[in-house]
Amino acid sequence: MNRIIIFITAIISIWGLSAMKHSTPTYSLTINVENLQNSTGKLQFTLYNKEGTIPDEDFENYFRQGRSGINGKAATYTFKNLPIGKYAINILHDENENKKIDKGWILPIEGIGFSNFESIGFSNRPNFKKASFNLTKNTTKKVTIVYM
Repeated sequence: MNRIIIFITAIISIWGLSAMKHSTPTYSLTINVENLQNSTGKLQFTLYNKEGTIPDEDFENYFRQGRSGINGKAATYTFKNLPIGKYAINILHDENENKKIDKGWILPIEGIGFSNFESIGFSNRPNFKKASFNLTKNTTKKVTIVYM
């Protein structure tokens, strides 16, 4: 009986070590936002991981999404368990909390921001290639929110 228990324990241990050896490491991505126009509403953090997914005005092509309250015109959100890869961030200052980009005639009337962008305009439109970065370790990014 003891031999059977030892044999089963050995098999489970070997299987566990094998599974650990082949597991893919994951990382966290913390996003900091400061200098918001006001503390009204929520911030919507949208994460993309594929070429061609930005622009995404209707939020249909994202990888992950989260929301955060605003404290003192600033907010932070952390995406956890992300595999190594290329990512881009889009943030919406959703003042009326309807989870969509509200627009005036053409331009957004709520604040928006993208990773790697300090400003946004007709000649500086975000896309995945320009907004993306490589995630290879736990990372913190600061994103600027632009009000048009």
